[in-house]
Amino acid sequence: MSRRSLYLQNQESPNIFQSFTDLMSNAFMILCLLLLLALFQSQQLNKRLQSASPIIINENSGKFKFKSGSAELNTELKQYIQVEIIPEIETIIKNREIDFIQVIGHTDGQGINNNSNLDKTLEEVAHNQKSVSQLIPGSNADLGLMRALAVVQELQKTGRLNNVQFRAYSAAQLYLPSGQLAQIDRNADDNRRRIEIRFIPPGQSK
Repeated sequence: MSRRSLYLQNQESPNIFQSFTDLMSNAFMILCLLLLLALFQSQQLNKRLQSASPIIINENSGKFKFKSGSAELNTELKQYIQVEIIPEIETIIKNREIDFIQVIGHTDGQGINNNSNLDKTLEEVAHNQKSVSQLIPGSNADLGLMRALAVVQELQKTGRLNNVQFRAYSAAQLYLPSGQLAQIDRNADDNRRRIEIRFIPPGQSK
């Protein structure tokens, strides 16, 4: 083999090696970018699946005041729901994956001595065939459910949350605002009367 052929082979070998290392470097950079993108998307997904903080409407706010034994929403509470609560819910459902929203009515421990008509009328009220005002509570469990249902209907009234599933529940006088189980207390207590709006992400117990 001539000296010229050997020289050309020696010249080509480093060029091939350089091209190979450049290719591997580029591939490594692309792989790193893909991994970073996957990590970012995973973090965003985890954030969307996290539970949002609940919204609490309590009588101490001055915007939440039910008449004794009643589930009728006063004008201030209706305005508060429309102007503040609905936009806050819209922001939360935009940034989080929400399966459904719980609306929970809490009462104080004052007793109710009525003959309830919820067993006969509740479904009609839930389907907007009758007004919540037509319900008669026979217990604090009834009253908490009535108030939660009244808030759900107010939230749905504008049509801005049509794609959101709501569920009304009652906790009656059972839990304090701290979440602790309440002791027996039959006195009027504004601190205990409240509505909790909780956001339930997919996969959690219903």
